[in-house]
Amino acid sequence: MKPAEQKRALAVAVIAAEEVGALMRKHQFSPKKVDVATQHDIKLALDAESQRKIERRLLHSFPGISILGEEGITGDPNSALRWVVDPIDGTVNFTYEIPHASVSIALQEKCPPATRADYEDGYNTILGVVYDPFCNELWTAVRGGPARLNGRLAKASNRGKLGEAVVSIGFAKSRKNLEATLPYLIHLAHRVRKIRIMGSAALALAYVGSGRFDAYVERGIRLWDIAAGGLILECAGGKFWHEAIPGKYAYRMVSSNHKLHRAVRIPG
Repeated sequence: MKPAEQKRALAVAVIAAEEVGALMRKHQFSPKKVDVATQHDIKLALDAESQRKIERRLLHSFPGISILGEEGITGDPNSALRWVVDPIDGTVNFTYEIPHASVSIALQEKCPPATRADYEDGYNTILGVVYDPFCNELWTAVRGGPARLNGRLAKASNRGKLGEAVVSIGFAKSRKNLEATLPYLIHLAHRVRKIRIMGSAALALAYVGSGRFDAYVERGIRLWDIAAGGLILECAGGKFWHEAIPGKYAYRMVSSNHKLHRAVRIPG
């Protein structure tokens, strides 16, 4: 995608994120219709409505680009370009009226066969948008350029001592991953300044890219949770490592300000 088209795509993604953000604010204190509830997760009717709203906006401007999200894929699953969307990242928070959730939109490009891709199915993220409608904070990045927060440059922290670090941890939904993460949480809690468990992966990555957190780790996370925030973090000077694990579009990941990457790595 040429730079001019990337600029247009970023502008459209921002509009889509802000439209869904306005919908989230409108329904912040309204009763929520739950479509699916499990022990560790909730899916709202508003998730699907927000996904459709984003799809309409993106397809109107870029009808040839497929859209991948929690609700499935729209368009050609092997297209050269695809949007990766999480319409409400932090649905449990949102359901409980905790104002910490976001809209995450990334655009990915399929790599040529001989080129190493960021993701195992052959795609690289070329732009990312993360929007927090409750704090009115908008993070944006285009590959090769800087990360920005509400138009200002965003930078990862420069802290190199684990004892001064604030580290965010996410807990995957499976029992196996929960049990594997608990010992790591205890290990890390004795060594860092503070642990934070916030409930929105996209915002956690954006926070590392803004120097608010020094690292964020999770054993099980989906592509649509990390595609936009991972690029934003990298463009902010941080390090974003991930590897595929069993499960559709599933990953384990470690993100950091770069200096602390080895110190917070997830054991085996």
